[in-house]
Amino acid sequence: MRKVVLVFVVFIWLPVFSTAQSYEQMRDSLEVATAALRQSPDNIDLRLKKASWNVSLEQWEYAQNEYTTILEKEPKNIAALYFRAYTNEKLHRYKNARMDYEEVLRIVPGNFNATLGLALLNQKDMHFTEAMDLMNRLVEQHPDSAVAYAARAGMELERDLLDLAEYDFSEAMRLAPDNTDYVINRADVRIKMGQRKKALRDLDKATKMGIPKPALFDLYQRCK
Repeated sequence: MRKVVLVFVVFIWLPVFSTAQSYEQMRDSLEVATAALRQSPDNIDLRLKKASWNVSLEQWEYAQNEYTTILEKEPKNIAALYFRAYTNEKLHRYKNARMDYEEVLRIVPGNFNATLGLALLNQKDMHFTEAMDLMNRLVEQHPDSAVAYAARAGMELERDLLDLAEYDFSEAMRLAPDNTDYVINRADVRIKMGQRKKALRDLDKATKMGIPKPALFDLYQRCK
């Protein structure tokens, strides 16, 4: 079954990688960036690039060390703060992650990615009220963002607030009609609400959008 997507994180500073890029190709790119950094150790852009490859390879400690080095030289580097928060989160250092997200928001009030990251971190760390307050604020500030609606829907679904989750996934679909994940998520919500006919229409819509029907087998079975 295609995994239902409930968490949305937007990487705005990472290089654009091909989804077909192999592990070996990413390793090669990391080696190139590392070699270049040896020649220019004070080059912040090179260090950000190397750290981004560490993140792509899930080398969280290495990436975090790079971002910390950058921040020692440029304490207000937004990219380094944001991604150090992200790596801290991956390393389950939630207190440190929260501090970095909050520092981004102190420097750039209302920053979309930091607000979203902090909201998702609060949800993960069971600070549910703070998480939803941030997510509500994000939707209010970015009413044209499908990601904001979908992220809030994911939180609502985790809390079994199905009516609210259905509405927010519908809004996400309206704003990003080509996103199949939103369609599939709404189908999942509708099945849980007992709205099997509506869910079936969503699943059929997803197949028409290019999702192979076998990938949705479990969801189709739940519609029966």
